[in-house]
Amino acid sequence: MLSMKANDPAFAAEDGAHMQDDLRQQISSLILDRAALLTWDTVAVFPFTGTEMLEPEYCNRVGHLLVQLMAMAVREGRVDSRSGFIADLNRVALERTLSAERLFSFVYLLERTIMDELALSDTIGATSEPWPVVAQIIRRASFDLVAAYTERLQQEPAETAIIDRLTTLYTRVMLEAVLAKEVERAGRFGYPMSLILFDVDHLSTINKEHGYGVGDRILERLGILIRKYFRQHDWVARHSEDAIVVLLPLTDADNASELAERVRATVEERLGLPIIVTIRRCRSRSAPPS
Repeated sequence: MLSMKANDPAFAAEDGAHMQDDLRQQISSLILDRAALLTWDTVAVFPFTGTEMLEPEYCNRVGHLLVQLMAMAVREGRVDSRSGFIADLNRVALERTLSAERLFSFVYLLERTIMDELALSDTIGATSEPWPVVAQIIRRASFDLVAAYTERLQQEPAETAIIDRLTTLYTRVMLEAVLAKEVERAGRFGYPMSLILFDVDHLSTINKEHGYGVGDRILERLGILIRKYFRQHDWVARHSEDAIVVLLPLTDADNASELAERVRATVEERLGLPIIVTIRRCRSRSAPPS
């Protein structure tokens, strides 16, 4: 005879949540247990990813902090930008003026190292039943780490290199730093990644006829409205004067195209300005594997 608990979907969902919590704890523990090895393997590659060589001791400090943050992100399912580890990471980055692009390279290298190491595990490795969930948790952890660090940078004096003040979206510099790594990761793991480009029609004409204040107001409202339609780990950035780009990891072209058209129509309708503003969806396509 089956118990009520076995038949109740609510209990099944609760059991599934507990199982994932247990899996998160297991992954986090393995990461911390192998912290020295993970740092060593990542640091062996990282100094050669940029034009400026960095001392091994400095790279080890960065690596140690990132391993701790990855373990935290896995365990908690999030990273608080106000955490002490993020503050320490920011201070260490400032010591050598370590760019966001290079730091993100370190995060993605560490993610790859963790995946390669845990793939060999007898209990949660690549041949085990929970491996797809394990891989997803690790990838999400690196997303959360990058997002938390980016949020922290917004509070620093150099935020203009990260956040566009008018639209409050990421800048093109920030997008390009992230894009290269996301393309590499999509090619490595074989998952889709899409890019959407929204373009405001005739913005220069609007500026000439109504003044730059109107054009700025359009862009400001666009930034607020468009950002609401995308996930936490999507990257929404101002690409040029009249264009906004959205990078969507783990999203194929068909889904991105449908979302882009829905966002375009809704945002155009809700701008709430006394002049007609049209937005074109210029491109929505999956990035090819690298």
